[in-house]
Amino acid sequence: MKLGFLTACLPQLPLAQIAAWAAEHGYEALEVATWPSTGSRDFEASHIDVASFDKGDAERVKALFDQHGLEISALAYYENNLHPHERRRLQIADHVRRNVDAAQLLGVPYVGTFIGRDPGLSVKDNIALAERVLPPLVEYAGERGVKIIIENCVMEGWHPDGYPGNLAYAPELWEWMFSLGLYLNYDPSHLLWLGIDPIEALRPYVDRIPHAQAKDAQINQRARVRYGFFGKSLSRENPWDVGWWRYRVPGLGDVDWRAVVDTLYEGGFTGTLSVEHEDPVWGGDETRVKQGLEIAHRTLRPLIVG
Repeated sequence: MKLGFLTACLPQLPLAQIAAWAAEHGYEALEVATWPSTGSRDFEASHIDVASFDKGDAERVKALFDQHGLEISALAYYENNLHPHERRRLQIADHVRRNVDAAQLLGVPYVGTFIGRDPGLSVKDNIALAERVLPPLVEYAGERGVKIIIENCVMEGWHPDGYPGNLAYAPELWEWMFSLGLYLNYDPSHLLWLGIDPIEALRPYVDRIPHAQAKDAQINQRARVRYGFFGKSLSRENPWDVGWWRYRVPGLGDVDWRAVVDTLYEGGFTGTLSVEHEDPVWGGDETRVKQGLEIAHRTLRPLIVG
């Protein structure tokens, strides 16, 4: 197992600076953000331009990572593959394919994304849509030696009422997406606030989890009593502000990281545990983000052998 982080938390820094800092501070891998440069949300970044990526670019990136003794654990483009507007959905699918092409040139085994959801359709109709849209992407990736991994983020901000906007949030849905040839990029933080035991959910599926993310979550039970499970209704100006929980860096929330790492080892996991830093306390500027990554490293590094 290697310890890495997702580069999207440092969107303003070039990849060369991020790689140098990561190596200096004891990280072994980077999950590299590959959104188009016109990203419009927080926690997006474009550290590799996959749209115009060629063999020369691949050699330069590989030389950079060799220089710092790092690996690229995955390319990361977490978007809504079931977007309600067909033109946008086709654009997203094309960018996933460009990620696969870049991964093949780099020798990177995984491209991370979301299932997504059309909020105007029922879950049943979204499942049918996914079964048309996703298998061609899986086939395209497989022909190039790449696996598509799906993060189990709920993406409640994509739904107008705060319901799940990414149909990969629970083990029932994992089993369905495995049947399509997809894999899981396991993140325990989302399970925690859903009331799903992150360890019990993890244990049966480690063989379908080649990559994992390390993000924590902090629950405010008193606020949950006020707002209910679905979160704020009257005062929810930001679609992501549920009001009774928040993401934290590992070690500052309620996830049992000793149990997570132990269960991964017990199941034979040999991939990268990649810190996904979305902590509002340790965010806002480059210095605090890096301090948050150091807290995450101090929490997780003692648990990882080697």
